[in-house]
Amino acid sequence: MPTAKIERIETSLIDVPTIRPHKLSVATMHGQTLMLVRVYCSDGVVGIGEGSTIAGMAYGPESPESMKLAIDEYFAPAMIGNDATRIQALMAHLGKLVKVNHFAKSALETALLDAQGKRLDVSVGELIGGRRRDRLPIAWTLASGDTTTDIAEAERMLDLRRHKVFKLKIGAKELKTDVQHVAEIKKALGERASVRVDVNMAWSETQAAWAIPALADAGCDLVEQPVASAEALARLRGRFPVALMADEILQGPESAFEIAKNHGADVFAIKIEQNGGLFAAQRVAAIAEAAGIELYGGTMLEGAISTIASAHLFASFATLHWGTELFGPLLITEEILAQPLDYSDFELTVPVGPGLAIELDEDRIGRFTRNGTKTVTK
Repeated sequence: MPTAKIERIETSLIDVPTIRPHKLSVATMHGQTLMLVRVYCSDGVVGIGEGSTIAGMAYGPESPESMKLAIDEYFAPAMIGNDATRIQALMAHLGKLVKVNHFAKSALETALLDAQGKRLDVSVGELIGGRRRDRLPIAWTLASGDTTTDIAEAERMLDLRRHKVFKLKIGAKELKTDVQHVAEIKKALGERASVRVDVNMAWSETQAAWAIPALADAGCDLVEQPVASAEALARLRGRFPVALMADEILQGPESAFEIAKNHGADVFAIKIEQNGGLFAAQRVAAIAEAAGIELYGGTMLEGAISTIASAHLFASFATLHWGTELFGPLLITEEILAQPLDYSDFELTVPVGPGLAIELDEDRIGRFTRNGTKTVTK
């Protein structure tokens, strides 16, 4: 196959409003910023990728602004002139030049995969192993911070047949208040919906040991990252009749192996950005499956680009016990795609077509772009 050289790389920041404040234990989001990257190749193919985080840098060490800077100043100059078709070799090369920066690497790898799929007229899902399913179950996060509001929101989602799995963001309030919040929502929804919680590492091990059995009694199915350390999560695992899921402590295959070796979680939240790209996330999933750890398709509340990149990956998994939460585009008030994604009957349809199989609405993108676009050429 003829090679295609990378000729230039463009980055931009897209600031989009959200339908409501999104409250986590670490911060409250009032909007979302997407770092958009485009990779232009000598054969005329353009690949797109995205980087986004939850609540700026309150969640982790990267932000959309830092991703853009890292790509503009370090990644792009090292990529210009390289073969865009040798994706894994190029990403391995970049890994030697730039440490960590998982989110920026994921955005670039997504763009390279999108371009290669367009070049070969196959989807990203086929490039990384082949899809096993065409639709993915989608959870919705209730994060208004108010019980009555969250119940009304959940009822609306059930009526629309959009979501029947709900994750509650807790950890910012007193333990008993959080447990009561979960219990009241589960009581209102009953068997019509699954209720789970995400603590975002807010509890100590002692607090978690008190709260988890109370959550189980309330009808909670899954507790995500209640504590900050892998060791504490491993000690908690197996003590209570509710599954414990690792999220923030999963930072690529090496961390996944250590958690699996220490029997540290019942479930892994797989996130392409947090793990450094689709191929790294694929390896994390393989480690989990080999260790008997179940899978959940996680999100960084991404826009449509990373959401669909994740969907292509999750559709290729042999098992997906706990579904996904690829609802990020639904939290954003503005549609940035020419053809909106299909969320219906509690699931997301994985689009069919070359590359990511999506097309941006360039007018909308331009309207929300912050301070123009940066282009890096040779």
